[in-house]
Amino acid sequence: MSLTLYTSAKAAAPYRVRIALNLKGVDYEPAPINLVASEQHKAAYRAVNAQKLLPTLEGAGDPMTQSLAILEWLEETHPDPALLPRDPRDRATVRAMAEIVACDIHPLNNLRVQRALEAMDVPEKARLTWSKRWIADGFQALELMVAKHGAGWTFGDQPTMADCCLIPQVANSQRFKVDLSPYPHIVAVWEASKGHPAFHAAAYEQQPDFVAS
Repeated sequence: MSLTLYTSAKAAAPYRVRIALNLKGVDYEPAPINLVASEQHKAAYRAVNAQKLLPTLEGAGDPMTQSLAILEWLEETHPDPALLPRDPRDRATVRAMAEIVACDIHPLNNLRVQRALEAMDVPEKARLTWSKRWIADGFQALELMVAKHGAGWTFGDQPTMADCCLIPQVANSQRFKVDLSPYPHIVAVWEASKGHPAFHAAAYEQQPDFVAS
């Protein structure tokens, strides 16, 4: 099975999938899509993903979209190492942590929302305030959960699906100049991820389409 991941270096959702693929040891070929240049709207990509969003994972039947759905597929088809705990209640907690990022923080701050706010003549300073607000809301909740459940990672002592979602969001928060000092447990996980090869290989700077800005 040869997998292709449609991705973009600084986009959080494909970043999550890159981490999971690396953690599972699953080989894939990156297919960069330039979101700033709106390549996702071109006919070639629309034929792969009608929603015109990233990521898309191709090569295992019909193309798969939506990062959390792809993470769940990876967990089911490549169970080792596990990204979810064995206990059903613990699994629900990890999924909740992942969804705080994927459902409550990220969708309000991604590029298409930023462009929509700009098109409505929302000033840059106000857009930054908007982004920081939603990140803070989510991080405040996650900080308490990591403090309760973490033991080096967001839940326990091994990376989980929650880490796949949290680390890209922390990286993105730096672009919005978010002060992380109120979130020491999140910062500890962020620091731990820097020394883990799967997270390092998935980082912005390691991608073929990375451009420093």
